[in-house]
Amino acid sequence: MKLPAALVLCAALGGCVSAATQPVQLPARQEAPPDGWAALEGGTRGGSDAPAANVFTVTDAAQLRSALGKSVQGSRIVMVDGIIDMSEGHPFTSSADQARRGKVLLPANTTLIGAGNESGFVNAHLVVANVSQVIIRNLRLRNPCDVAPRWDPADGEDGNWNAEFDSIAIAGSQHVWVDHNSFTDAPVTDDLLPVENGKHKQCHDGALDIRDASDFVTVSYNHFALHAKNTLIGASDKAVTDAGHLRVTLSNNLFEYIAGRAPRVRFGQVHLFNNYHVGDRRHPAYRHGYSVGVARGARIVSHANAYDIAGARSCLDAVRPFANGLDAGTFADTGSLLNGAPLAPCGSDAASWTVPYPFTPLPASAVPAHVRLHAGAGKM
Repeated sequence: MKLPAALVLCAALGGCVSAATQPVQLPARQEAPPDGWAALEGGTRGGSDAPAANVFTVTDAAQLRSALGKSVQGSRIVMVDGIIDMSEGHPFTSSADQARRGKVLLPANTTLIGAGNESGFVNAHLVVANVSQVIIRNLRLRNPCDVAPRWDPADGEDGNWNAEFDSIAIAGSQHVWVDHNSFTDAPVTDDLLPVENGKHKQCHDGALDIRDASDFVTVSYNHFALHAKNTLIGASDKAVTDAGHLRVTLSNNLFEYIAGRAPRVRFGQVHLFNNYHVGDRRHPAYRHGYSVGVARGARIVSHANAYDIAGARSCLDAVRPFANGLDAGTFADTGSLLNGAPLAPCGSDAASWTVPYPFTPLPASAVPAHVRLHAGAGKM
């Protein structure tokens, strides 16, 4: 459903006045809420203070590139009306072609938001690189499929296919809020991919990856569905300069039939609360391996998350360690549930840091209904 013309006009003007003369803050003008890392160190405003001249409604790739271009000075709001196909009807001919034409590069001080309930992208990879103040909201994102994935015989015991292009990649950036978006591989799910070298020719990379010392990021009320490698926070064990950064909050997200990395964390101080994980250890396309990965140097604090994983037998089916020794990382949990029972003993580690912002989690038993009602595009 499109926004009524009056609301679009109000967004351009910076807000409306109700009959009671109270200002109304519309979604395009909202800032990151206080219950997440993005609210700290001055907050995350994106393009919320954009003048009327810098509020754009775009319906195709050409208009989008113009609205995000260098000719626009200062803060901007870009409202996506409908589904934009970044291939513009011309299939990508190579990975290089896909990298160029499928890329949506977001500048600093930008809010990118769906104008209606059915707005978003196909054949796109959104990139937030070395900038600050970016908000991405209310978009339906079909995870990109690499047209030329590469076979690596040294990956794993018997080799694997590897792809490029995430739906959203955040690298070297600060103050980012990703909220009320929907991510999925459908209709090109992994079980429909051709088989070569004895394995499905994996064309999907990440849904949302956060790396290269990015900081002050909140990921809230998103719906991640039907995907294998969902979210990396910290891309490499060798990226030791990430320590002290990667301060990320994931709250009230729905992870539905995600095989792993929901998220997998290295080095970061990551707060997880009120997320809902739905999975199946025997799913035909996205067999659940684990939800939260605790990798090198991770410092994860968890509150009242709910895991409903068919076939899960212990906490290790929900929370998996990936490192040993002094760099093993920690996972400290309070109040989470696995298939209706307390998640312990996964929460045996003492928290190595204290959440520095106010938050009030729901009890884990209330999380499934709340998240299903509110997470995803069209539910702001």
